[in-house]
Amino acid sequence: MRITTDLFVSALVRRIFAAGGFAAVVKRGATEAGAVFVIARGRLGEASLYGPAPQTSYDESRPDERRFTPMNQGDDAAALDRRLEKEARFDPDVWIVEVDAGDTPIEELIPVVTF
Repeated sequence: MRITTDLFVSALVRRIFAAGGFAAVVKRGATEAGAVFVIARGRLGEASLYGPAPQTSYDESRPDERRFTPMNQGDDAAALDRRLEKEARFDPDVWIVEVDAGDTPIEELIPVVTF
């Protein structure tokens, strides 16, 4: 059974703070479900957007794990905002979490898959 999105996001925020970073929930979606998008901001102003990975990327041995894939890396803030507005129009239950992971690579905080 998959944990609720609310619990997943709460655990993510705590994990980031424990690693010495900072996280804030920019938009709360549905408590039980909803896609999670993570904006990872770097110290030099660069930003990367991570969204839900396609269903084909899930491991059969861990079907409940949430995975993320890079969507827009290095884009300016306006491009990320436009992309997130589009996602929110498509699914109003989305969650948006903004992260400054500090010295910890984002890949150590969320499971990232690339294709």
